[in-house]
Amino acid sequence: MERIEKKELQKLQKIDIQMAKTFVEFCDKHDLLCYLCGGGCIGTIRHQGMIPWDDDLDFFMPRKDYEKAWKLWNVEMSDSQYVLEKSDESHIDRNLFFTIRDRETTLIKPYQTDLDITHGVVLDVLPLDGYPSKKIERKLQCFWALVYSLYCAQTVPVNHGKAVTLIGKIALTMVPSKHLRYSIWKFAEKQMTKYDIDDCEGITELCSGPGYMKNWYPKDAFVKAIKLPFADTEMPIPVGYDAYLKIAFGDYMKLPPADKQMAHHDVTFMDLDNPYTKYKGKYYC
Repeated sequence: MERIEKKELQKLQKIDIQMAKTFVEFCDKHDLLCYLCGGGCIGTIRHQGMIPWDDDLDFFMPRKDYEKAWKLWNVEMSDSQYVLEKSDESHIDRNLFFTIRDRETTLIKPYQTDLDITHGVVLDVLPLDGYPSKKIERKLQCFWALVYSLYCAQTVPVNHGKAVTLIGKIALTMVPSKHLRYSIWKFAEKQMTKYDIDDCEGITELCSGPGYMKNWYPKDAFVKAIKLPFADTEMPIPVGYDAYLKIAFGDYMKLPPADKQMAHHDVTFMDLDNPYTKYKGKYYC
């Protein structure tokens, strides 16, 4: 895997921030609620910008705004350098959410080298859903979220234990048909998202992996966004960022050990000055 040098990381961060600006402007134009999450949210509070060693930015959106966003983007931003990728029956990118990708750059990730997609710098946009109060409903929601994750990504899960890997292999082998896999994932998506945020006391993230989908966040933490200084601009974060970050990350103001202060995403190949199409047949497909 390619290690991102400091100068290249700084250049990547500038591209990340410009993409985030474009996305926030788009959301503001259409009155859609979005906020930085994860490292971007921590960076806003702790560093007034990106975490110095971070390599990307992610956004949360409530489910209703999320669904509107990708439909509007495909209509209004079709000629932009930023392409929206979202898996469907005929197009798989192995993500569980939509992404915004810079078509004028190259950033190829290991799990996507066999895919003919827009291999540019990426902005992840993840939906938030209601967290049902009844335990049985919550267990079913997580079950359907796992089914959705498997058949939407259409790849065997790793780093979640041997049992999960085995079950994933069996489930995918039992359903080789792309059409049937798509039908299963759309049914699972419908089941896991049927709990409207307005009808629930809590919020959860179902598309961030098995660990995060267990989290319950107070709904009030995400009722609106506040904009705070971020590098040379301002970025939105959840109004209840402290409650969210403590639940998700614990003591988020504490710096990690020096040996952990590095970019956390694997990269097969990166060229921030040239479009990904230059490398088809060499680094992907």
